[in-house]
Amino acid sequence: MLITFTTILTTSFFLHEIAHKIAAQREGLWAEFRLTLIGAILTLISIITPLFKIISPGAVMIAGFADMKSMGKTAIAGPLTNITLSMIFLAGNFLFPQNSQILALATFFNAWIALFNLIPFGILDGFKVFQWNKKNWVLAFAPSLILTIISYKLVEKWLF
Repeated sequence: MLITFTTILTTSFFLHEIAHKIAAQREGLWAEFRLTLIGAILTLISIITPLFKIISPGAVMIAGFADMKSMGKTAIAGPLTNITLSMIFLAGNFLFPQNSQILALATFFNAWIALFNLIPFGILDGFKVFQWNKKNWVLAFAPSLILTIISYKLVEKWLF
């Protein structure tokens, strides 16, 4: 189960980052994933301690002329990927009840990543999306919040 969940977490993180890269390239920007030392250390600490969870070993770096719309579209691509993955895993909870524990955790992880990244603050994706288009921010933030609440209820019965 640990290997399966680790695979899901890693895949979810990288799909989030690849979505940023593809969206940036569609906007005519240069983009590449870079591993960051601080992010890798925080991720390692996060794996070891049960109280502190941040998974961010790197990020997509973007260069080129980018207006607010291009940055917003690039920023929203990652959370939308996690919202989609969360909905797929949520459906899997009902289609494959024998695997509902791992699917509930995968649903929660993806919903939480989307929700956290959509906080309109600092370097987070939500800040760029909120600056670009508040309606699109709400249309992404609301489902990520709803999915986080629903999936927390699913996970809660397994963990507590």
